[in-house]
Amino acid sequence: MSETAASPTGYLTVLVATDADHVHDEVDAALEGDHTVVRVHTGAEVLAAVAAHEPALVVLDLQIGNMGGMATCMDLRLEQRADRIPEQRIVMLLDRDADAFLAQRAEADAWVVKPVDALILRRTARDALAT
Repeated sequence: MSETAASPTGYLTVLVATDADHVHDEVDAALEGDHTVVRVHTGAEVLAAVAAHEPALVVLDLQIGNMGGMATCMDLRLEQRADRIPEQRIVMLLDRDADAFLAQRAEADAWVVKPVDALILRRTARDALAT
């Protein structure tokens, strides 16, 4: 994790990619006290937002519009391996337990099944950032 992953407030930056307002609100409420939360609405916006904000953690909704969470996660991992972006931890928000296979294939560091439980998401984010 790069030192630039902290925002001007000193909190770590978390990028949330979802087109669902209620999902963003749940993630923001769960993480905002300890993190600066930045949102994008489409998978296609994630790479540029990662370059601009250098988040320590990226939270991807599996059902995000126009690119999908799985494709977005795979794209980030490819860019990281090519050293075009710094490494970040990725947590995927899944629709059902069976989607864990997709998160593993996309090389997500962790995942949470929706609806988002604030305590589980905070613990998952903390554990992902600790590795």
